[in-house]
Amino acid sequence: MFRDALSLAIPVSLVALLAACGQDVSVPAKVRPAMVVQPLPSSQSMDSYPGEVRARFEPELAFRIAGKVSKRLVEEGQRVKANQPLAELDAQDVRLQLDATRAQVAAAEANLQMVRSDRDRYKTLVDRQMVSKSQYDNAENLYRAGDARLRQLKAELTVADNQTGYAVLRASQDGVVAKRLVEVGQVVAAGQTVFTLAADGEREVLISLPEQNYGRFKIGEPVSVELWTQRDQRFPGRIRELSPAADPRSRTFAARVAFAGGAVPAELGQSARVFIQSGQSVSLSVPLSALSAENGLTYVWRVQSDNTLKRTEVQVGAYGQDSVPVLSGLSATDWVVAAGVHVLHDGETIRPVDRSNRAVKLAAKE
Repeated sequence: MFRDALSLAIPVSLVALLAACGQDVSVPAKVRPAMVVQPLPSSQSMDSYPGEVRARFEPELAFRIAGKVSKRLVEEGQRVKANQPLAELDAQDVRLQLDATRAQVAAAEANLQMVRSDRDRYKTLVDRQMVSKSQYDNAENLYRAGDARLRQLKAELTVADNQTGYAVLRASQDGVVAKRLVEVGQVVAAGQTVFTLAADGEREVLISLPEQNYGRFKIGEPVSVELWTQRDQRFPGRIRELSPAADPRSRTFAARVAFAGGAVPAELGQSARVFIQSGQSVSLSVPLSALSAENGLTYVWRVQSDNTLKRTEVQVGAYGQDSVPVLSGLSATDWVVAAGVHVLHDGETIRPVDRSNRAVKLAAKE
């Protein structure tokens, strides 16, 4: 009898001991990271056009005189400062012209001095009535002609001196050399484009619009821009400029899209995509991986302000390749979990991160 009681007491004691240990040791809940995104305008209601980031101002730089290029001082893609020399022409001819004009000015000054003396002498003689008035008038006219000739040659000397300076092409402002169109030894005409300068400052996106849809685009129309390096984020913009004529080869119309506001990390030559609304209503879209389904209903996990999750029912449209339009249930300011939705539960606390595993502040757009 005693042995039977003892054999029953030992397991009961062990269970009680284990239960007591379980009450003393508490394991803290682990907050898991979760990748979150905000709904974007649905691509099914947006037309997209590939483009390239360009400078707002792109002046074409050219020599003001013709000549042979003797030096090229910068390379394409090089950053330059305002008034920095970019290229030089062989200035031998303009220097010779300058020397010749200086010699003509010296001769004109000597001639003016001579005719002035003749005029003064004839003035004295006409006062004494030793020469006729017509002879004095002739001397006066020679003096006036000599004075006008000197002023003309001095102006030509200024032009020749300026042309000597025009043999050096300088940057009009700070920027980057976007294009180089000449080589050393090439003969260029006055006004022929030598460099295209991408000026520092605002950046824009250059796109090409199809001929058949050109009529529906307007200057000032709002768009969104996606940069190739930040494909999960779209920046607001507007159409700033529309070309009035189509490109003769591609039969497309060039358009420039300006960013609407704020600093945008867009670099020259960077690839971009411009999204323009194709209809009157714009729905939102989320990645396919953000959806879960149960009993014929579709859900997403919406992140609340305290980083807890709330299972939210949504109405969706036709599924796309990697996203789906959300017809109701979400707003553009909501954040949703974009991956791993099948292991989450209501009220769970998460650590929101973006696709690069960077912490996300829910009050700011990704």
